[in-house]
Amino acid sequence: MNPAPVLLLLATLLTLPAALAAGAHEHGVVHLDVAVEGRRITLQMESPLDNLLGFERAPRSDAERRRADAVVRQLKAAGKLFVIDGAAQCQLSRVELSSAALQLGAAGRPDPGGHADIDGSFEFDCADASRARFIDVGLFDAFAGMQRIEVQAVTPKAQLKATLKRPQRRVDLVR
Repeated sequence: MNPAPVLLLLATLLTLPAALAAGAHEHGVVHLDVAVEGRRITLQMESPLDNLLGFERAPRSDAERRRADAVVRQLKAAGKLFVIDGAAQCQLSRVELSSAALQLGAAGRPDPGGHADIDGSFEFDCADASRARFIDVGLFDAFAGMQRIEVQAVTPKAQLKATLKRPQRRVDLVR
């Protein structure tokens, strides 16, 4: 499968919120972009570290390092955090995490203003991604600091936008 259309789609999704929000960093809010194409569902997540860790900097103590390691393990087990409609028969295939404060990925240097983020890319290979009618998002259950998830999704049939607030968890991929 040619990854170029998926990358173009994700680039479009990721630049729109940045252009609209002008680099907004809001505690309690997570941005989740979903792209459904062919045999793949890709999710891109952007979140202030505070939403996941309760602090927004590099860990300073052993307890904070253990907490950060636990969060990274949870995110790497994304198949438990993002449960895709079984009709699509999807399996988690790739996870990439990026955070300067946690020294993950190619995130660069920590923000001197103290606004540390974590970005995640989660790819699911599916028998037929277009059959997925929903994704159940378990981020609220996993991370107490999250209050709202701003979702944008592009599927073969629609472009969707939604806001999830506790206790909501389902992202509908069809209208």
